[in-house]
Amino acid sequence: MNVKMTPDAVMSWMDLVTNLAFRYGLQVLGALTILTVGALLARWAGGTVQRWLDRQDMEPPVRSLIARVVRGGVFAFAVLAALDKFGVQIAPLIAGIGVAGLGAGLALQGVLSNVVAGLTIIITKPFSVGEYVEIIGVHGEVVSIDLFSTVLRHRDQSKVVVPNREIVGEVLRNYGVMRQLNLSVGVAYGSNLTDALRLARQIVAIHPRVLKYPEPLVGIATLGDSAIVLSIQPWVKITDYGTAQAELYQTVIEQFRAHRIEMPLPQREVRMLASA
Repeated sequence: MNVKMTPDAVMSWMDLVTNLAFRYGLQVLGALTILTVGALLARWAGGTVQRWLDRQDMEPPVRSLIARVVRGGVFAFAVLAALDKFGVQIAPLIAGIGVAGLGAGLALQGVLSNVVAGLTIIITKPFSVGEYVEIIGVHGEVVSIDLFSTVLRHRDQSKVVVPNREIVGEVLRNYGVMRQLNLSVGVAYGSNLTDALRLARQIVAIHPRVLKYPEPLVGIATLGDSAIVLSIQPWVKITDYGTAQAELYQTVIEQFRAHRIEMPLPQREVRMLASA
């Protein structure tokens, strides 16, 4: 159905549009200008703070978080100023945002606790990327520390993602960037222990993966049923742990055989009792 408007109706609509344009046009233009300037200022402030923080001795997640907070804060002030141009009451709005924020905080309690725990880890530095740690039943090399979680890598290249709130407050064992091997080698009771210990010390001293400091520990661990057990405990880098252990065992076996140091097989004595 076609609706025909009379000239008087058209003039009324035009007057209404003109009045609205004069009444709110400047306010809309001012609000858009404030938002534009606020966005540019927020971007500039965030970039300036980020560049300044990059020169400070801080963890990357902390620098990024501070820069985002500054950027978001500046833009939030611009939004409030733009709303004020329309006559919006700021105080009730802030109160409403506070109530909404409280509800969101309760709903996201787990996420926020991870963030707080992540900041605690980053600031207190109980461990760093590249170190080997053991906590809450898992262990591995730390490959990343984020605000929400910490990622560990096992020797089999699998990764374990641990929520940060599970780390803070728990007993943590930090091996650092090196670990101590604990090799056990049995030699016969009739062997020359002085020669065996000297050869073991020479093996770890010349091995390229063994660290010079701390000094390796080599000595008698225990007296077994059929052998004297030697303990060889050198220090190696985290990345060399598995490889160094395998190479050292192979070298010890080959050198002990070459120097005729007997490594007896496990023995068991079985007695057969005749029945009456």
